[in-house]
Amino acid sequence: MSKLLRTTLLAASIAWLPLTAERAAAGTFDIDPVHSGIAFFIDHLGFSQVIGIATEFSGSFQFDATKATESSLEVAVKVAGISTNNSQRDSDIQGADWFNATEFPQITFVGHEFKAADTKSGTITGDLTIAGVTKPVTLDVTFNKEGQNPWDKSHVVGFSARTSIKRSDFGMKAALGMIGDEVSLVVQVEGRARS
Repeated sequence: MSKLLRTTLLAASIAWLPLTAERAAAGTFDIDPVHSGIAFFIDHLGFSQVIGIATEFSGSFQFDATKATESSLEVAVKVAGISTNNSQRDSDIQGADWFNATEFPQITFVGHEFKAADTKSGTITGDLTIAGVTKPVTLDVTFNKEGQNPWDKSHVVGFSARTSIKRSDFGMKAALGMIGDEVSLVVQVEGRARS
């Protein structure tokens, strides 16, 4: 489940992708939580993939279309806001065997390396910290669109990102063999330019 944040936070990182100068200008963008989302998937006994979401997260990123490699990204996910649509399970994953929310109430991701494959895709590598353990994680990122929001006229960029992590790398080893070790993460992000 931990990879969820990687997420979380990770989605924002997408904004670094090399957009053309006519479409983008350097700036700071805040992740819009109303139009962004972080979801994770983890195997349950081989029968299905349990789906979870992060309901409380925040973050920001900086990017300059002409200097994509100099971008920055920081994201934080509130562990108490992680939901798997089951109150008992949600309570369990807050405990010491999983996220240990009492001692480590946030999951964070800080992007450090931004690489472009082309004008629509690339990768973001950064440090993901879950339950006090920090590991490098790389996200595959796709640039979706940039433009003006027609309702409030704000400048917005949108990205999608995917990655997978092993929860055991972050000390979460409960029920291995029954509950999957690999966690898939899917992130959708809209970044709104600061005025």
